[in-house]
Amino acid sequence: MPWIWLLLAGAVEVAWAQSIKPTEGFTRPAPTALCLALMFGAAYLLSLALRDLPVGTTYAVFTGIGTLGTVLTALALRHETPPPAALLGLTLITAGVLTIHLTGQAH
Repeated sequence: MPWIWLLLAGAVEVAWAQSIKPTEGFTRPAPTALCLALMFGAAYLLSLALRDLPVGTTYAVFTGIGTLGTVLTALALRHETPPPAALLGLTLITAGVLTIHLTGQAH
């Protein structure tokens, strides 16, 4: 179950990252409220994962999911295309997260 919490936390972090721009510098109340709720939701789900997973691994995977997910959703929703070097970095992040999970190094 801790990996499920971690995946959910990463997904909520992606939503949170995408919710920041519509706040227009936190000047719009409704988007700001949504942004803050997503931020706290991601932190709460992350705390559930941390009950059973080590903090270093958990945070590395969480930020990896957040980074990759945010770039991919920005590409899909806003047509923001990262440069080739960034794509290489994202590939390496993905490989690292998968290596941690698949080799059982999470505990």
